[in-house]
Parts: sequence; structure tokens; C-alpha cells
Amino acid sequence: MKRLFLILSCGLLVGNTAMSQTASPSLKLGYINSQELLGSMPERAKADTLLQQYAKQFQDQYESMQKEYQVKGQQYQAGEKTMTDAIKEVKMKEIQDLASRIESFQQSAQEKVGQKKQEVYGPILDKADKAIKAVAKEKGFDYIFDAGQGFLLYGREGDNILPLVKAKLGLK
Repeated sequence: MKRLFLILSCGLLVGNTAMSQTASPSLKLGYINSQELLGSMPERAKADTLLQQYAKQFQDQYESMQKEYQVKGQQYQAGEKTMTDAIKEVKMKEIQDLASRIESFQQSAQEKVGQKKQEVYGPILDKADKAIKAVAKEKGFDYIFDAGQGFLLYGREGDNILPLVKAKLGLK
């Protein structure tokens, strides 16, 4: 159903664009692969490294907590037959608390890594966005589509503004 809706929407977009172009022949469309652009920016590699290092700290702590959980579980199983019911209850509570802490830590780490990702990539995305808009205005484009995100049905290579945006950013 979603696929049918997408096809119909795309058909309407193409139809409207074609009608707009016949009514207004000065409409100029362009496209860019934003993922390719971002991949060619040197800031991206630095941001990737920084984010990986940041996430590794959380991964190391998570692995340490997992090992502790496994050890406590193994100790409980090994001594379960000799423990009194009260000791079993205390040990089970410890293991459950640790499992809860691990889950809470994992959620917190994911949130913090997500925030760090926005913090690190935000300026890069802003820089690329400004360059795309500047090139679009300089070259008289009315619309720019992002081929990297799958929002392009057809595009002539001559309308690809990636080389122009790279040049604007001083990239090869």
C-alpha cells in the first residue's frame, strides 16, 4: 500500500513538474547526492573518528558490566545448592539490580551518543546546506533534489550540482 502511494505521489510530482515546466519554461531543477558530498568533506572523517572514540568509552563500560553480570550469574549457579533461601533472595536481587543498571546504562549511552552525533555533525551539515543553497542561488536553480536520499526519479548529469558545491567548499 505504501509502495502504491509512493508511486502515485511520484507520478503526480512528475506530472505537476511537467505542467509547471510547460507553463513556466524558466523552471530549473538540479540534484545532488548529499551522502557523496558529506563523504568527501574532510570534516566528516574527523567527526567519524571523534564519535567512534566517544562511543567506545561507553562500549568498554558496557562490556565490563556484562562481564560482572555473567560472573555473578555463574557464582549464583555454582553456590545455589548450598545457599539458604535468604541468601538466594539477596543474590538474585543483586543480579536483577545489576541487569537493571546495565539496561539503564545502555539507554543513557545511546542517548548521549545521539546527542554527541548531533553536536559533531551539525556544523558539517550546516556548512553543506549553506553551500548547496549558495550554488543553487548563484546558478539560478529553482529546486534541488537529493539523489542520495532517493528523492529523484530522473536527472540529467548536467544538472548534478555536486561538482559545483564541492568547488564552493574547496574540495576535489
